[in-house]
Amino acid sequence: MSAADLLAWYDRNARDLPWRAPPGKGRTPAYQVWLSEIMLQQTVVATVKPYFARFLELWPTVEALANAPREDVLAEWAGLGYYARARNLHKCAGVVANELGGVFPEMREGLLALPGVGPYTAGAIAAIAFDQPEAAVDGNVERVMSRRFRIETPLPEAKVEIKSRTEAMIPGARPGDFAQALMDLGATVCTPRSPNCLICPWRDDCDGRDIAANLPLKAPKKAKPIRLGVAYAHISDQGVLVETRPDKGLLGGMIGLPGTEWSVPGPTESEIAAAAPTPANWRIVGEARHTFTHFHLVLTVMEASGPPLKGGRYLPLEGAKAASPTVMKKAMDVLRHK
Repeated sequence: MSAADLLAWYDRNARDLPWRAPPGKGRTPAYQVWLSEIMLQQTVVATVKPYFARFLELWPTVEALANAPREDVLAEWAGLGYYARARNLHKCAGVVANELGGVFPEMREGLLALPGVGPYTAGAIAAIAFDQPEAAVDGNVERVMSRRFRIETPLPEAKVEIKSRTEAMIPGARPGDFAQALMDLGATVCTPRSPNCLICPWRDDCDGRDIAANLPLKAPKKAKPIRLGVAYAHISDQGVLVETRPDKGLLGGMIGLPGTEWSVPGPTESEIAAAAPTPANWRIVGEARHTFTHFHLVLTVMEASGPPLKGGRYLPLEGAKAASPTVMKKAMDVLRHK
């Protein structure tokens, strides 16, 4: 079993991805690697492709992204989730464009100093964009290495051994292709369920082949709590009332309907009344349900109509939905005034 076997497999089977140079055809520009890796965090390839294409169309360089209004960037990000990524994306673009001359650091240490760039992303950019011998251990790589070396320690405790095993295998030549080959092997062959061991280039040396479908082991998950909240949709001839959420906290900086805090066991009657943007004949029109990483949300949607509120920001409903995160899109979908 060797890195050469995996690279030979990669040369024949590499995925065709819009942010990736074909094997042996040079390196992907650092801006595109960084942009794609930030988008791919906690998100699948199929979802990211149209967002990546749209961002490159609007902002083809890091300087263009840095100079774009943050609100425009957040609006284009709507639907990708994990919105702190979008805020850090814009902030990081500003640092690279204005403080680093538009050039991304080549080394892991320099990349880690950038906003929103953690250990995995730093390793991926260093390896893929600059061919540095760095490990980029994502979920696919964790699965591949857990099976190859029969690592039966549950995640997340196993992460240290997985990273060590991965680093020990990085070849002197083509470390960037090796990083991407590991990702592709996990995504297309060494899949979570029903791994296709018969066509795996490492099948003869895989220590965990007989229990592959059960690896990696994971510590039991805690049950997600259910938080409750209320969202208010005030409808006028100008559209629906929206607000920009504070930068800190969930969905920070994003557009949404005004409402209560989301909590267990839910807001009190006085909190619900206090959160209403104006006294009105509010009526319940439905519920929006959404699951975040750490909790489920049940959002009661209330609607009222009337003249636009002084100082309020109103958007046509479709425009508001387009610029809103998924949970707010769901809330707007239940409105009667459409």
